[in-house]
Amino acid sequence: MQTPHCSFQRTIPVVTLLLFAMLVNPTAFAGQYDPLASNLSCKTSDEQFTYDGRTVPIRLYLPVSDEASPVVLLSHGLGGTRESCGYLGRHWASRGYAVIAMQHAGSDVEVIRSASLFRKFQVLKKAANATNAKARYADVKATIDFLETMNRSGERYAGKFDLSKIGMSGHSFGAITTQAVSGQNYSFQGQAHTDKRIDAAVALSPSPPSFGRGDDSFSKVAIPWMLMTGTKDDSPIGRGGDADSRRKVFEGLPSSGHFYELVLDEAEHAAFGDTGRLNARKRNPNHHKAIQSLSTAFWDTYLKQDVSAKEWLRSSDAKSCLEPGDQWQTK
Repeated sequence: MQTPHCSFQRTIPVVTLLLFAMLVNPTAFAGQYDPLASNLSCKTSDEQFTYDGRTVPIRLYLPVSDEASPVVLLSHGLGGTRESCGYLGRHWASRGYAVIAMQHAGSDVEVIRSASLFRKFQVLKKAANATNAKARYADVKATIDFLETMNRSGERYAGKFDLSKIGMSGHSFGAITTQAVSGQNYSFQGQAHTDKRIDAAVALSPSPPSFGRGDDSFSKVAIPWMLMTGTKDDSPIGRGGDADSRRKVFEGLPSSGHFYELVLDEAEHAAFGDTGRLNARKRNPNHHKAIQSLSTAFWDTYLKQDVSAKEWLRSSDAKSCLEPGDQWQTK
């Protein structure tokens, strides 16, 4: 007669502990956080808009969802298109983000389309100038303005975008663009290019200024940044185009608790894109896996305020997607 009674007494503490654990950490029993899991299907569409006589082609990667999605803007590198870094656009959209990939006239593929093979390098190097940089910064602002218009009731994308949560990302010249609109400080201009509507940023192959403010260029960055580069991330075009210089950007950021840096072992400049001289056979497949994993956890942390994502990002779990030679740090 005592056995059922004793069994019941042992069960109560176990159930109580389980309930308490679920209240403290609701995600603990819903499976581990996985930034590579694709939760939604997505659709892709191409649009373009014009402002001040300048046309901006865009590619939209939209999650199939009835809810308004946080927005991530994507800026291509020199000579790129709105299709560049599509592996990121598709993955982020599958995670519930509306990804808007911009194409920047003057520094896109059109500048080399008619150039001979021997002149392409010269044409690209010439296009990496301050005028095209400022045009890119203006494109970002205009794109957000365009999304605000299209998000209104009765418009084509009504209710699709949660514009209270905006991320900015880009590769190479796109990283320079990203830095400028999300907090970089410039000589004689300060943070004139910063758009306060941007809440977080991911820069792939970042660059320090070639002259001017030095460490002060990044000391006033207020929003979360994630920087990604490689030990062989060299480029003969543009400012700060070598692997060692790219790391100075992270060094110049304040210690605020929401800055991150990934350095991929043996990763070249093209490793962060879809194409380039690193073809599918030569590319390290884990590089894209690491880029997708860490960037997704970053967006989930700062655009969705996902507690489980933040715990993953700030713990040793973040290194689970990396290889032994990769370097990962936060401050």
